[in-house]
Parts: sequence; C-alpha cells; structure tokens
Amino acid sequence: MSETDTQSRAVAVGVLKGGFAKTTTAINLARELAHRNETALVIDLDDNGHMTQNLGFIEEYEAETNHVHEVLLEDSDPREAIVSVVDGLDLLPAHQDLEDVQTQLKNAMGGSTRLNTRVVEPLLEDEYDYIVVDCPANQGKLNENALYATNNLIIPVRPETGYDSGIHNTVNRLVKEARQYFELDILAVVPSGLSQRLDQDRRDRALLEEINSMEIADSVVPNFCRISDDDWAAIDEGTYDGPLPGIRYRSAIDDANDAGLPLRDYDDTCDQLPAYGELAAIVETGGVVREREVMV
Repeated sequence: MSETDTQSRAVAVGVLKGGFAKTTTAINLARELAHRNETALVIDLDDNGHMTQNLGFIEEYEAETNHVHEVLLEDSDPREAIVSVVDGLDLLPAHQDLEDVQTQLKNAMGGSTRLNTRVVEPLLEDEYDYIVVDCPANQGKLNENALYATNNLIIPVRPETGYDSGIHNTVNRLVKEARQYFELDILAVVPSGLSQRLDQDRRDRALLEEINSMEIADSVVPNFCRISDDDWAAIDEGTYDGPLPGIRYRSAIDDANDAGLPLRDYDDTCDQLPAYGELAAIVETGGVVREREVMV
C-alpha cells in the first residue's frame, strides 16, 4: 500500500471504558487529518461532551435547542450546527441532552443509521475528506450510529487499572456484536500516556505486551508501538536503542487540553505529534502501513 492509496474515510474513536484518552486521541487525530488534507470534521457524540466543552463551545453544549436532536431526529441541516475549531478543522458539537437523543433513537425508524444518512453521507467527500467521531464510552444507539456510519474503529488504551477488560469488552461486546449486522474494521489499537520503564514488570510493559501479542497485532498496532520479540530481548538486555513505543506522557498534551486546543496548535514542537501523524496516515490508507512505506 502506498501514499497514493488514500481516500476519504470516516472513523470512530471508541472504547467501552472512560479515562483511556479517547477524546484526546480523537481531537488530535482529526487535527492531523486536517493539517495533512486541508479539511476534517470531528463529531462529539460522547454524552459527557468533554471535547465540546474543552474546546470552549459551552454555549452550544448548553443551548436551549438541542441541535443533535434537530439533526438526527428532525432532519435539520448539520451544517447549521457545525462550528470552526481551527483553520481546516470543524466540530459538530455535543449537547448536554444527548442521553435524550439516545432514548428517542431507540424508537425511531432506522435509529442506528441516522448519523450516516443525516451527517456522514451528505458531508464526506463533498465537504470533508475525513470525519472522526468521538464515541460515548458505553453501549447504546449513539455508539451504534457512530460504528455504522464509519465502519472503522480506532481503540485508545492507557496503562490504567482495567485496561485489559476495556480492550476485551470493546472487542467482544462492541466490535463482534456490530459485525453481526454490518462491516466494521479495527484500524488501530493505540496506547498513550506511557511513562514507565519497559525493562521492569510494570503496567506500561504489560499493556504493550498484551497489544503486541494479539492475533491481529500486525494489522492494528501502529509502527510507533509495534515491538518485536527481538526488541523485547534487547530491552531486557539493556541494548535496545529504538524509540520509546506508544504515545508517551507529555505535559504539553495535557496543557493543550486545558488550553482548549489540539496539540499541534498548542505546541507544534511536541515530539509526540508524529504518532498522531501516523494515526492520520492509517485513516487515510485504511490500515497500518509498515514503517518503510508510511508517510508521517
């Protein structure tokens, strides 16, 4: 696969557990897609609205009119609800009453396909090259809409308590169930917030060992966190001289969130930006491209 194989694509960023850097991954992935392709849209479908509020769109989140309800259940034009984050990157904000939307979607005709028919199909390719959906961390109609509309999933993980159950539940309760009804590809599993030594038996190492030992590891673990058996041996012998794997903890990433900006717009010198760049390349090509071919 080469750089020329890129095409417009939508992707969901989701995991059935909170605190796994889902929103941070979604906003910085969308920002890198916009940086590389001029336009991208990120949709905040998480009922906690962290992305919308962190980016400063409090008025939209707390507005009297629920614009998400208007778009998904009343057939309003999504363009009227979209706001600009930075040049090239737009946001369809969340609303504080998203749970009510989820409840009403249960009784709506085609309740799992509304995001696709009302937002993704009309906007993808014609107005945006790429669309990223920040999913809720629980099962339900909003998550079903995100997965059906994108057919692609990126799973973020952090070395926090319960990371193994978070991955297991996402694959078994979300991905496998969805695949009974429509196509759904896992594009990447992305560890972030790593900071511990890898030559010690600690949670960072356990997480990296788990995702690198999955049967599908070669197709879903990005280059920036792929570790071979030889790499592990070198790490244990103290001779490993490769880059530290995963998206590493950097205060700039947290500070960017606090400042209401994507990482690139807060600190474009951060050494973790290339990892988000590779994620963008994975979305562009529809899968992991091994190191010799990837363009970041």
